[in-house]
Amino acid sequence: MKVSIITITYNSESTLIDTIDSVLNQTYKDIEYIIVDGNSTDSTVSIVHSYKDKIVKFVSEKDKGLYDALNKGIAMATGDVIGILHSDDFYTNHHVIENIVNTFNMNHADAVYSDLYYVDKNDTNKIFRKWKSGHYKHGMFLNGWMPPHPTFFVRRSVYEKYGAFNLDLVSAADYELMLRFIHKHKIKLDYLPEFIIKMRVGGKSNVSIKNRIRANQEDRRAWKINGLKPQFHTLYMKPLRKIIQLFKK
Repeated sequence: MKVSIITITYNSESTLIDTIDSVLNQTYKDIEYIIVDGNSTDSTVSIVHSYKDKIVKFVSEKDKGLYDALNKGIAMATGDVIGILHSDDFYTNHHVIENIVNTFNMNHADAVYSDLYYVDKNDTNKIFRKWKSGHYKHGMFLNGWMPPHPTFFVRRSVYEKYGAFNLDLVSAADYELMLRFIHKHKIKLDYLPEFIIKMRVGGKSNVSIKNRIRANQEDRRAWKINGLKPQFHTLYMKPLRKIIQLFKK
């Protein structure tokens, strides 16, 4: 099974080496590593070029934002499975992809998700929040559940069948995609109960109250454009689940 890993970059010089090294040091070797850069003006491109013999595909050009860049990466991918690792994130150990592939093969899943650490941006050993997903049962999206998108590995055939990211959404395209794949189309999902990614604190939809309100509005659109109807509490439970994670050990 070939695994395509996509990393999106834009002026990512301060964190990119950690990201790249965490991919290249994986024990699983059938990895197609793709980096899509948004025409960075710092040393990001130079860093990527320093790994040119190990990065399979690289493009640096202006894009329409994060999800447009991700769609470019998905279109470039030739792997059986596609995973996404953002340029300020990194895998927690060298066996992550090996374990993901074993989980796919065990139950012939369409997608596999796992758990994620939010860490301090300066001290990545300091854990800020733990996102422990748990096993999925159909209907859990109605109670505000979603898996952490960076841990969401999907067969390329699923993207080909159901589409990629909806560029009409600014901050909730990842939520909409998972809602579409998992809740609407009921793809076969499996869970690897491990913390596989460390994400530095400071996500786009969480940096301000204004952005959180906009994210909630986009979550509503995600249901509407899929012809789905959330329950009254659904979109309030989604951010509440994140708050509860702050107090879990």
